[in-house]
Amino acid sequence: QVQLVESGGGLVQAGGSLRLSCVASGSISSINDMGWYRQPPGKQRDLVATITSGGNTNIADSVKGRFTISRDNAKNTVYLQMNRLKPEDTAVYYCNARVWPQGSFRYFSYWGQGTQVTVSS
Repeated sequence: QVQLVESGGGLVQAGGSLRLSCVASGSISSINDMGWYRQPPGKQRDLVATITSGGNTNIADSVKGRFTISRDNAKNTVYLQMNRLKPEDTAVYYCNARVWPQGSFRYFSYWGQGTQVTVSS
């Protein structure tokens, strides 16, 4: 099976930085789009950023200019560099990937377990 494992979450002060990592593993043929979503307390899960296998990115307006998404295809890994963090960035961050499993004729969407990011004033 395919699994996404995240790391890098934690507690930081406003204005600080964090880098989240998400590694996809398992029986994978290929991975196309990867992305990050977040869910603040009591709110819905919203898109933060996506990146295609070719490196094209889409960034949410709320984080544009502060967050950067990147990937290392050789490592099946997607990153989210978060700079100039604000208290409103506090949320559970989830990794997502569209994965073509080995032997499959279609892609499936997979989610990581989520990692807490807390930004203090």
